[in-house]
Amino acid sequence: MQNLSELDRRRWRMLLLQLWGTSPVRLGLQDALDRLWACRAFLNELRELFALLLERTDHLAPPLALDQPVPLALHARYSRAEIYAAFGLITDTQQTTGQSGVLFDRATQCDVFFITLKKSERLFSPTTRYNDYAISPWEFHWESQSLTREASATGQRYIHHRERGSKVLLFVREENKRGGVTLPFLCLGFADYVSNQGERPMAIRWRLHRAIPAAFVPELALAV
Repeated sequence: MQNLSELDRRRWRMLLLQLWGTSPVRLGLQDALDRLWACRAFLNELRELFALLLERTDHLAPPLALDQPVPLALHARYSRAEIYAAFGLITDTQQTTGQSGVLFDRATQCDVFFITLKKSERLFSPTTRYNDYAISPWEFHWESQSLTREASATGQRYIHHRERGSKVLLFVREENKRGGVTLPFLCLGFADYVSNQGERPMAIRWRLHRAIPAAFVPELALAV
């Protein structure tokens, strides 16, 4: 355990969150890994599952380029808890898994957007049913939180992120749940500000660094 890098610690937390939910956070990483290693039959099943998933992989997911040890990959899918763990916000001593649609990570100077395209009336109030959609494989239309003004510190950070040295990272899913199962978010990668209209919320147009793969376009409500 002492030999693990911070990158590997975060990777293990991401996996354990997928396997056992938040229990590893309460146990601590070392105890959680000890319990995992003691379950030989379970480990064998995991190895078989990983081999099967590797055979079914139909696209490459290159790692994101961040200065900090954030083990996330472009066009891969993650739960919200996995993303928080990847940014080091879930550790043995803290569990930050807020339900907000935005996160500003100060360590990486990265604005992270959690975008759900189909917003049900049951899960989203009228003030949070934002109009988000892909305009093209390269551009995405996104609405900020309902009280964000263009002149606010947050609004100005969005608009001037490049000159100020911060990044914008988009995670998107089609809907919150399907068949009773919470859906993961697809990492669309980094994006640059193009333009904005209005405020409270701000409607912002972002240009992605990498185009959305054709296989994902239908689920992202492409506006053409």
